[in-house]
Amino acid sequence: MPGIDECLLEAMTVNGARGAAVIEWTSGLALGMVGETRDDDPETTAAETAELARLAAEQTAFAAFVEKQDTSTDTAEVAEADTGAGAAGDSPVEDVIVTTRTCYHLLHFVDTAFDSGVFLYLWLDRREGNLALARIRLRDLARRLALV
Repeated sequence: MPGIDECLLEAMTVNGARGAAVIEWTSGLALGMVGETRDDDPETTAAETAELARLAAEQTAFAAFVEKQDTSTDTAEVAEADTGAGAAGDSPVEDVIVTTRTCYHLLHFVDTAFDSGVFLYLWLDRREGNLALARIRLRDLARRLALV
């Protein structure tokens, strides 16, 4: 299992990667960061992406839907899940994707054994990057990331 530094270096091998970070979204603290940052200010980049992650994770509009089986009529109904995390470290949101005319910003929440509130952030050049493949790679990295 790779640690934060190895995970970020591997994230930078994604086609079009300009920058990557592991950020704790409740405080906005970057646990690790590589590559470029917007306006050459890594603290601001971490804080602003954490604010977006916090907004997505805490709002009921983005809560997951869970299908419940009605045993009396044998029909399925869709119900909104709790907005809070299920198991420790589980976020109700899996990814946040922001697209601009020149780049993609991907935030992938990391599930951990403890309530960490950590996400992986990847900044991609839109001309060189492939959004679908980057999302798959980020998900795989998050699964293997060892946070100790």
